[in-house]
Amino acid sequence: MTELISNTLIAIGTLFNLLSCIGLIRLPDPYNRLQASTKAITLGMCSILLGVTIRYGLTGPGVKALLAIVVIFFTATVSAHTLARGTYRFGIKPGKETIRDDYEEVEKDQP
Repeated sequence: MTELISNTLIAIGTLFNLLSCIGLIRLPDPYNRLQASTKAITLGMCSILLGVTIRYGLTGPGVKALLAIVVIFFTATVSAHTLARGTYRFGIKPGKETIRDDYEEVEKDQP
């Protein structure tokens, strides 16, 4: 039963990573592409690593996979926000298809 669950999680993670690759090719601007890649990291890789943890249990590979999940959750969101903010401050505006730009008002108040 644990093998079935771990294989399912690994397959789901692989599917998320595949969809993220398609999103990186098809999405119009860096902000949408960054959102697609961040989803792949958090959902895709964490699903794969959780499948590895279930498969190997709390042995060496399982504990390392759990540690990697914790590190990914703490670093992926912060790094994505930092990249998006730097891109915006560099002057790259969202694409024409973007309906809202909430960050524009915040940036007006910044030096």
